[in-house]
Amino acid sequence: MTDLQAILDSIHAELLPRLGEGKVADYIPELAKVDPKQFGMAIATVDGNVRSVGDADIPFSIQSISKVFMLTLALGKVGEGLWKRVGREPSGTAFNSIVQLEREEGIPRNPFINAGAIAISDVVLSGHAPREAIGELLRFVRYVADDESITIDDKVARSETQTGFRNIALANFMRAYGNLDHPVEHVLGVYFHQCALSMSCEQLARAGLYLAARGTNPITGHSVVSPKRARRINALMLTCGHYDGSGDFAYHVGLPGKSGVGGGILAVAPGIGSIAVWSPGLNKVGNSQLGAVALEMLAARTGWSVFGD
Repeated sequence: MTDLQAILDSIHAELLPRLGEGKVADYIPELAKVDPKQFGMAIATVDGNVRSVGDADIPFSIQSISKVFMLTLALGKVGEGLWKRVGREPSGTAFNSIVQLEREEGIPRNPFINAGAIAISDVVLSGHAPREAIGELLRFVRYVADDESITIDDKVARSETQTGFRNIALANFMRAYGNLDHPVEHVLGVYFHQCALSMSCEQLARAGLYLAARGTNPITGHSVVSPKRARRINALMLTCGHYDGSGDFAYHVGLPGKSGVGGGILAVAPGIGSIAVWSPGLNKVGNSQLGAVALEMLAARTGWSVFGD
């Protein structure tokens, strides 16, 4: 059996001199205040164990990692009909591109770019007031993480609401094409609050376990999604989870993953466990710079990869 704690400790020790690399997401004022020299990593395995290192117990803004949980909820509501409104292909453009959305007549390329996630929020909002939809997401994340202490950071949500002009433009664009059913301000209220979910690496690793264990949370025994749906969410994470850095992440790490501009990454090793890493400094495409390095080191030392040993 691989000594995962020793591997985590060695990765942490090697990366210590590099803490602070990358650039925090300063276009969201609350995220600009985060100390870039923090680093945490946690692995939750399907046997129910959690191993961690560094700042793995400090909550951070998970941002776009929340799109994985919202996608799960939306698929639960409308099933495969979801793909009439959102594509499943890598974008090859920035996560907040307006050009691509215009060319493709209001149908976002995939559920993980901002436009796609806004469309997903519209689906989850169906039949709810915005506050209820946000509550549904929070209940779901607490359920899969088996942790009632998870919260939404209202300061971050407010900060995004005040500065999210490009997201407002994307939402209005989709509304103009008939791909949003609800008022733009309601949909964006849900979207900005989901991105402001605050979780530690340990909580996030536990929350992602259902994707590593064929759709079932192995700690609680609860079935979350079917094995087929878990496989398909993993496939989308592998191909689209890192925006236009997705191919590079697949090449170097070889695991499904979803990044967020808060500096977190959730990765899934099917049948083995889920991994969460957090380092606030981002690379040029908006993914955690040291987080990706740490996951590449982990994959190399464990042999975990969806492409073989």
